[in-house]
Amino acid sequence: MSTPPPPPPPLQRTVYFGTFIQCASRTTLKIQELTLVGVDEKGVIRFIERNVDYKDVDRIVKGTYGWGEYVIVRPRGRLENSFWFPGFVDTHTHAPQTPNTSLTGNTTLLSWLTRYTFPLESSLASTPLAHKIYTRTIALTLAHGTTTCAYYATTHLPATNTLSTLCLRLGQRAYIGRCNMDRPVINPPWYRDASAAAALADTLATIAHIHAIDPPAPPTHPPTNLITPILTPRFAPSCTPSLLRSLAALATSADLPIQTHLAENPGELALVRDLFPDQASYAHVYDAHGLLTPKTLLAHAIHLSAAERALLAARGCKVAHCPVSNTALGSGCCRVRELLDAGIDVGLGTDMSGGYSPSILVAARAAAGVARTLVGLGLQGEGAGLGVEECLYLATVGGAKCLGLEGRVGVFDVGCEWDAQLVELGEVVGEAGVKEGEGAGNVGGWGPVDLWGTEGWEEKVAKWFYCGDERNTRKVWVRGRLVHERV
Repeated sequence: MSTPPPPPPPLQRTVYFGTFIQCASRTTLKIQELTLVGVDEKGVIRFIERNVDYKDVDRIVKGTYGWGEYVIVRPRGRLENSFWFPGFVDTHTHAPQTPNTSLTGNTTLLSWLTRYTFPLESSLASTPLAHKIYTRTIALTLAHGTTTCAYYATTHLPATNTLSTLCLRLGQRAYIGRCNMDRPVINPPWYRDASAAAALADTLATIAHIHAIDPPAPPTHPPTNLITPILTPRFAPSCTPSLLRSLAALATSADLPIQTHLAENPGELALVRDLFPDQASYAHVYDAHGLLTPKTLLAHAIHLSAAERALLAARGCKVAHCPVSNTALGSGCCRVRELLDAGIDVGLGTDMSGGYSPSILVAARAAAGVARTLVGLGLQGEGAGLGVEECLYLATVGGAKCLGLEGRVGVFDVGCEWDAQLVELGEVVGEAGVKEGEGAGNVGGWGPVDLWGTEGWEEKVAKWFYCGDERNTRKVWVRGRLVHERV
């Protein structure tokens, strides 16, 4: 029987003060200065007051909302150089691959799997090693402001359960899927499921573990769980048709989300054509086996035909755009604008270790670069570019939509859960050209973003977008719980 980790200390009612920035739409930011946000003991936003004089905070909190006891949190640095931003949503990454980050060599997808990925993942048969790797993975992603993560695990039942338990204990919102891969030849004999039946049995066991440690709310109640099981056929070539059909049936009967890969690499597409010669396309393989649903999240989706995009849109599927790994492995450039124009929700994924960074901010700036490159090469029209605002939308609201979390996270609205990061930027002061709080011996302690006292909020956000890193992410909360603090 699975034993849940000890519960965290109870939350206190907390009010947060400062500038709050979020995406009002795909192309516009909502900037609220001198704002007060009240978060209750369940981690839910209960009130928002704008244009507040700090000296009036206590009167507003007690007089207007009747909160007798509460904690107040404000940036430690200058208010004009600090802001609250929604937590990032990573819609695609591989939790066991952290030790291989940046190890791609001159490989492409299929050779990279054989040379680097399968040997590392198979080693997580050792549960102590899995504990070590997964603890580090969660800590890294939280430190970069990622409050929600869709994780691929390995085939191993104990290791996958370890990942679920650690995410709950460390406070990260997570979708966790045991990798299903039973097809001989494609998967090495030392790293594959013994059969479709064995794969399904182990997958059911991981679902039972998640439900035991973090029970879902009854259907008539708002969701309260942090950890959600997600069915994970690794990709179509790794699974037999029997396993694909079994996972589709389970998704239907248990109303579960699905994650897998689609159209990442030309060699992969050729392999799919060889293995499924009766299907019109890669996307049609999944559709024929019942795996394209409104809860299906497809990573990459680079090499799609217009018919495949129309199929995904008709089925309500979502796409995890992974621009860092797409370019690092030479897979190609995803035409995100075509997906959005087709009505497909898109989020961002770091896809470690094909991607070389655990940061969604890095993925967001890579998404902007890839889109602008497609335009610059004449492969897409001028309107296909992605600006700062749109990439930040994909990193927050877009990701929330992909994982069925719209209305719960991604924005600061009453009724949403407090998944947030505090971003602080340093200003260069004095003739010596040193940032506030820095001396000659600790240059960079405030991160790589230099402010000069002349920037408006949109310019500050743009500087953070292109130059910021985890040093600017001072604190991170998930559902009201502080899960990371940079000292």
